[in-house]
Amino acid sequence: MKSTCGFTLIELMTALLVLSLLALMSYRGLGAVLDAREQVKHETDKWRRVAAFLARFERDVELAAPRPVRTASGPAPAWRGTPAATAAASLEFSRFASTEGVDTTRRIGYRLNERYEIELWLWPGLDVAPDTLPTRYPVLAGVKTFELQYLNPAFAWVDTWPTSPADLPIPRAVRLRIVLDSNEEIMRVFVLQS
Repeated sequence: MKSTCGFTLIELMTALLVLSLLALMSYRGLGAVLDAREQVKHETDKWRRVAAFLARFERDVELAAPRPVRTASGPAPAWRGTPAATAAASLEFSRFASTEGVDTTRRIGYRLNERYEIELWLWPGLDVAPDTLPTRYPVLAGVKTFELQYLNPAFAWVDTWPTSPADLPIPRAVRLRIVLDSNEEIMRVFVLQS
């Protein structure tokens, strides 16, 4: 009888088949992990941008000043909220300087532009020259809907501010509703110092 000291061809082929199946499964598993990592990174970036916008908006409305301004067309109210269907800023208001001293008293505004970005409008001051245009900065991209409502003294939400000359310079609160292009809806209410 002859002694065998190795593997047969069938055993080698079986080992190679098992090894190739393990390699294929680990490759697919690694691909799934990398895809999940990319999706998590994308979602994290999106929510980080949303959180930064909400923090900026909250800080700005908390510093709202009840001071009307002079414009080329005459006096403008301290807080002007218009429906989103207009071409002007959806929200425009006077704002005090921050306590950290890194900003100045100025007029600011927010609106949704045609590229579905929420823009921040910054005027250089409160009472500016008639031909002075605001500097515009996109602060949040990928927004389908940008709606603002204002709480009046009768505790009713209205779409414009001021609704009458007898209204307070600043509403009691502002309700912000945004819908992202991925269909997530965010609604926040900010109480104001009115």
